[in-house]
Order: sequence, then structure tokens, then C-alpha cells
Amino acid sequence: MVPCTLIRDTYQVDPHLLRTFVTVVRLGSFSAAATELGYTQAAVSQQIATLEADLKATLLNRRPATPTEAGTRLLEHANPILLRLEAARADIARLALAPQGQLKVGVTPLAGVAVAVALAALRQQMPRLDVTLQVRPQPSVTTGVARGDLDIGLVDGLAAPGDSLPLQAPLTGAGVTESEVGVIVPRDHPLATRASVRLADLADARWIDAPDISPLSDIRRVARTDGFRTTLRYEGTDTQTLVALATAAQGLTLLPTGLPTPADSVAIRIGVPPLVHRVELIHGTLRAPSPAAKLAALLR
Repeated sequence: MVPCTLIRDTYQVDPHLLRTFVTVVRLGSFSAAATELGYTQAAVSQQIATLEADLKATLLNRRPATPTEAGTRLLEHANPILLRLEAARADIARLALAPQGQLKVGVTPLAGVAVAVALAALRQQMPRLDVTLQVRPQPSVTTGVARGDLDIGLVDGLAAPGDSLPLQAPLTGAGVTESEVGVIVPRDHPLATRASVRLADLADARWIDAPDISPLSDIRRVARTDGFRTTLRYEGTDTQTLVALATAAQGLTLLPTGLPTPADSVAIRIGVPPLVHRVELIHGTLRAPSPAAKLAALLR
């Protein structure tokens, strides 16, 4: 049983010890963690021992270095704590710096279109602005904005109408667009003549898992049911390729209905539960008149 002191006292733990613990778990090795962190292996072992003494629990199995039950519980708290500390540092840095002539924007693959018009309007206001637009998976965009690697971000996902997206980062979010979602199937598919479908009725179908575009984990979350087995995993960001795979009967996928689809495919609207594809603006503290603050105002 996990000691009750573990959760109560986590906030008192030295963040350097937490960072060492997380690194050892991620790499599965004390020596590899020492190399990455620039410590000796003995120093890493001592830090883990100090952490275990502080929490009065064994956190890691040795050889190989895997988390115990208590270590797994601590890991659930450690990652958000460390990200929040990095976000605080990034927020202070944003306030301390004067507005720059550069802007780094992170977008998920299906959110990039939403930023195009706003960037064009920003360019008219700041013609000398140097803009970098990076397409990343949602976790990378959220952590990038939280840590200050990105000035602002646009992420997308499935939600009930008007609901915010679940973000694992201490950030401000605001809705930009919402659109209907549909299941992409070949035109000769048995469901192709339906006007709408219940998402839960498709739990036993074969699906394409596209973690960077339409992850099955999101679909299971909004459907509130298990199933949705993976028949093909697409590790890419090109939506046309994903649609082509669904059109070729390689599995179902769920996408915004406004996307262009081939003539031999159909997008069937999800009727139950009520769902939208939501694009959301995320950012930390914005200092006017910085480029990020101006872009946020345009997107809102």
C-alpha cells in the first residue's frame, strides 16, 4: 500500500531530486540518467536515496531501474510539478524580455489552417516580423508553450460543443473554431448512406490510429467506451494520406467534416454524442505589444 505521506509531502520535495527520479524512470538506467544530467552515477544513486528517505518509500527497483507502486504514484505528480515550474520560469522570462521581432508558433496538424488569416493580418501590422511555424503533436505544442520554447500555440481535438480541450499544462486556453466531425468511409461502405451514426456503435469496427491527427485515445475518451481496435497505425501528419487510407478501406477515422475528401469517400456525421472538432489557442502570460499578444488578439 502506498504511504499516505507520499501525496501530502510531494510539494516539499526538492525539484532537482524529482527531475533526477523522472530521468532515471524515463531512461530505465542510473548510468544513462547520470550521463544525460551531467552527474556521476554515485550522485544519481544518492539523490534517489535522499528522495526515498524524504518520502519514506522505496521508489525504484534496481537492475533494471523500474518504478515501484509508490514510484508510479510519484511519477503521476512529478511530471506536472516539473512542467509547472518550467512554465513559471518561462512566464517570468516573457515578462522580463522586451517585445522581439521574432515569433515562434506551434500548431497541431489540423489547427494550422486557423492561424493562416491571423498571421497575414499580423504581417500587415508588423511587416518585419520573423515568423516560425512548427507543426507538432498536441503534447509537444502544449509543453513547448509551457516551457517557453514556443510563444503561442494552436491545438485541436474532440470535445462536446462549448467545452475546452483537456490540456496537461498550466496554460490559458481560448476557443478559436468549432466544426462538425464525421467518420470517413468508402462510398461503397454499408454505412455510407447514413446521415449520422452513434459513435459507440462503431466501437467494434476496425480503426486507423493516427496519434498526431486523430488518436484513438481521444475517440475512446469522448465515446466513453472501450473498443475501437487498431487495424493500422499511421504515424504522420498528412491528412490527405489519412483520408486516402480510410477511403481504401484500411480502417475508419474521425475528422472534421469540412476537410476535402475524394469522390469515392463519404464523411458521416457523428450524431451521438454531440461532438465538435475544436481548435484552441493556448499561451502563457502575454505582454502587450508583443507579437504573440497581437496574434492572440487576432485569433480571438
